[in-house]
Amino acid sequence: MVMPVLAVMAQNFADYSVLLVGLAIGGYGLTQALLQIPMGMLSDKFGRKPIIIAGLLMFCLGSLVAGYADSMWMLVVGRLLQGAGAIAGAIMALAADVSRESQRAKVMAIIGIAIGFSFYLALLLGPMIAEQWGLSGIFLITALLAALCLPLVWIVVPNAQHQAPSGDTLPSWRDLRALLANSQIKRLNISVCILHCLITLFFMQIPIMLVEMGQPIDQHWQLYWPILLSSIVGLTILMGLNRKVSRKMLMLISIGLLIVACIGISSVSSALMISLFAVLFFSGFNYLEANLPAWLSSIAPAGKKGSAMGMFASFQFFGAFAGGVIAGWLNQYFTPSQVLWFGVAICVIWLLVVAGLKATEHVRRYSLIVRKADNNKHKVLHKQLSALPGVIEVRYVDLENTYYFKTEKEFNYKAAQHLADTI
Repeated sequence: MVMPVLAVMAQNFADYSVLLVGLAIGGYGLTQALLQIPMGMLSDKFGRKPIIIAGLLMFCLGSLVAGYADSMWMLVVGRLLQGAGAIAGAIMALAADVSRESQRAKVMAIIGIAIGFSFYLALLLGPMIAEQWGLSGIFLITALLAALCLPLVWIVVPNAQHQAPSGDTLPSWRDLRALLANSQIKRLNISVCILHCLITLFFMQIPIMLVEMGQPIDQHWQLYWPILLSSIVGLTILMGLNRKVSRKMLMLISIGLLIVACIGISSVSSALMISLFAVLFFSGFNYLEANLPAWLSSIAPAGKKGSAMGMFASFQFFGAFAGGVIAGWLNQYFTPSQVLWFGVAICVIWLLVVAGLKATEHVRRYSLIVRKADNNKHKVLHKQLSALPGVIEVRYVDLENTYYFKTEKEFNYKAAQHLADTI
């Protein structure tokens, strides 16, 4: 809700500067990036719900600080505190704990859809709320929403009867170094960093450009909703090409849409034309936002998806921080139209990064908890599980007594269970 209005409404602060606006927009991403992995690990040690509650309280505190801020620096502090409530990993782990293995992928998909929907809803609500209650109104409403989540998490969400194997949901320090050295994972991390750098840069320019063209901030939602609906059509078209075009080619096409959109928006002088090019931008953004995590899931080794996704999320949030700071610095010296050319430049660099990505197939992931047994029995079982049809990779984690699988569609989970019962 803050992104579409902050660049314009922050001008009411006495110590306003575009650099501080960049810090206020991106500061949330900095603390998210730094704390995303540690908070996930803490939830493994102290429990999911206590860490989620602590994160919500921190977010609520940051929202109140930002809501009552009387200076840009206080606003920046509030945003940093908001980001310190980095509970995405703990939430995903809790979702895994309270769901059956056979339904876990659906649960994660539903959470992902909810996140995407909330993004669209926020872009529409932000300008309307800001017009009625100002910038502070947005932050106070987010504080209220965070407070309402507290009883929802503590009372309504069921308690876990067991702790699901964490290799595919939570990060591990021992995995991070090896994953950082993986060139394919590294390219995807850089990609999501650039993508969120671009979306932050985008929302620091577009609201200002629209206001300069005579579109008051309270009317921006009237432009955003047809843009977002049209971009869903664009996303559907791109997704429909999956069967005919490789994932890598679609990624290149999506980056191309971002380039065309930035060039187009920087070259026009009407709100209508900005809207048309913004449709291209969000079509490309939506496809990449949905498919980069899926690609990472295909590449990540068995039992290390949690570490890969934790690192991915940190790069994502750091990209938002970098986008805010870089855009704030550039806006001191260049017009919004000129700053968008920086977006074009980093997209060109991005194309070079993506060029080295290798095609992957869609995979499925499973985990299987087994009884404790001696090493010889596990060696035999590992060999038997690896030989099952559809198994791409299998990994045993001794501390969890768990086998992690990367599989193709024909994998039979019940057959794996039957083998494990004989150990």
